[in-house]
Amino acid sequence: MALLLAVSLCLAASLSPCTLAAAAQGGKRPLVTAITKDPATSLYTSPLKDSRPLVLDLSGPLIWSTCDRAHPTLQCHHHDCAHAHSYHPPGCPHTGYGKADEEDRFRCKCTAHPYNPVAGRSATGDLTRTKLSANATDGRNPLFPVSFPAVASCAPASLLAKLPAGAVGVAGLARSRVALPAQVARTQDVADKFILCLPRSGDGVAIFGGGPLFLLTSTSPPSEAGVDLTKLTYTPLLSRKGSSSYYLPVKAIAFDKAQVQLPGNPLATGGVVLGTTAPYTELRPDVYRPLVDAFDKALMRRWNISKRVPAVAPFELCYDSKTLPGPTRIGWLVPDIDIVLEGGKNWTLGGLSSMVDVNNFTAACFGFVEMKLGKGGYGGAPAVVIGGFQMEDHVLQFDPEKQQLGFAKLPIFISCRNFNFTLSH
Repeated sequence: MALLLAVSLCLAASLSPCTLAAAAQGGKRPLVTAITKDPATSLYTSPLKDSRPLVLDLSGPLIWSTCDRAHPTLQCHHHDCAHAHSYHPPGCPHTGYGKADEEDRFRCKCTAHPYNPVAGRSATGDLTRTKLSANATDGRNPLFPVSFPAVASCAPASLLAKLPAGAVGVAGLARSRVALPAQVARTQDVADKFILCLPRSGDGVAIFGGGPLFLLTSTSPPSEAGVDLTKLTYTPLLSRKGSSSYYLPVKAIAFDKAQVQLPGNPLATGGVVLGTTAPYTELRPDVYRPLVDAFDKALMRRWNISKRVPAVAPFELCYDSKTLPGPTRIGWLVPDIDIVLEGGKNWTLGGLSSMVDVNNFTAACFGFVEMKLGKGGYGGAPAVVIGGFQMEDHVLQFDPEKQQLGFAKLPIFISCRNFNFTLSH
């Protein structure tokens, strides 16, 4: 609250020291914003629009929100109109770039198609210019507030269904010229890359425009600089035709170094994508069943004492906590999950990222769920969507220009909520 008050005071005074500092810096520093996990929906939001939250969507190519009745509009021939129409939501046909202006029938207003990834619904709204805000940062603290223009789509209030209470829209983070990272890069003259550190609780952190990222340890006083967490392992980011999402070059999935046999090579044909609007990793049915069975067998091989209990939605595979080894500071001592990447690199998920405590900690469930498919079956569905829970307390750096992802698991004495959001003076 103190930070938000400081930002509000700075923005209220047009000639305040904060405003002068922003001008003096030339806007060439990365921008930082807090990430909050909504307990009701498990979605992640950032207070980007008038200090109100937008949901972060790694697969979203567009920024959208509700709009005031009076708002500016872009014309159909504007280059950002074409970019906004480069991707279309599922079931949304291409019907042209806009419509005639009610007040000037010779003017064509650009319309876009905002999409709610949770409700699975899209709408049509004017493409407009809006103001977003964050703070410049040196990677250690917020330095001063920055307000910047952004191209966004208007959306009806009904499109907010199933989003967190108070959210006013979605900030797309995908590979698109009109997504948030690319727009920050252009308006602030910073690198077109961004860092996410998703929190399990409290406030995590996002930095747009580069790095570094410093987080305090659990015992650090706020006056300390913290630990630099930008020493990362890198893997290529893949793209798929018609999609702006981030795909990983996954070769296999293994438990305790033993690869799971997946008939038909689904990881290559369907792909593995990162998705912040999936609370837990979703596995297509042809991938889900082999992985669930392999995990259960690996756990029994290791300990031979684990007792299954009735499933707890949305999970199938649940165990009596009293029969599991642990918990420890690194979670339940269950088999490590290796996401085997090209070049012999692994993204390893331990017990903190694979097991979810339920029923007041009397049971723990394997935190992966079966993907729900539409009437078209597998269609173009990815084989795996790596969800938010598995990404929490990891540093993830997305670099669309170099087409690579940097990743690192946080040390046990640091979490994503340990960024020092005290405004630097």
